Amino acid sequence: MKPNLDVLKPEIELYLEETGLAVFYGYSRSLESAPTVYWDCDQYSDYRSFVQCARAAGVKLIVFHQREFFSEQIDEALEKLHACELPPQDTRHFEERLADLRTYEGSICAIELSFDHDGRVFLFDLRTDWFDEFSEMLDEIQLLVPDPDEDDDDSPISGYFSRN
Repeated sequence: MKPNLDVLKPEIELYLEETGLAVFYGYSRSLESAPTVYWDCDQYSDYRSFVQCARAAGVKLIVFHQREFFSEQIDEALEKLHACELPPQDTRHFEERLADLRTYEGSICAIELSFDHDGRVFLFDLRTDWFDEFSEMLDEIQLLVPDPDEDDDDSPISGYFSRN
């Protein structure tokens, strides 16, 4: 079970201040084009180990990012879900699971610490279990959304080309 990130956030900030590292409050770096090395948060979820590793590497600056969960994310997932042609019982199942997640509105769902070293971004990305569940649901829904280009028949000899 992962920790409550709303409680952990101020603890991390205090620890970073105590270590003397400069803290830059930035955006998520997980999608940057620089080569990224991810910390194994499943096996080593204690942020202190990551920060000590950064200090041992001579790092002076840690980038801190927190992600807050908003109901708009659920609304967007529901819009995509309703664009799918699922049986009502499957749609209802997704709707119920998504509705349960509304209780986390305003909660921190992810904390990311990162630093640069030798041309790489080293990333500590801690997420709540419920946000992982939400992300998995989004992936499932995305796979079910019909491809708008699938029905286009732009082949030069319409009716004679099979896409099977």
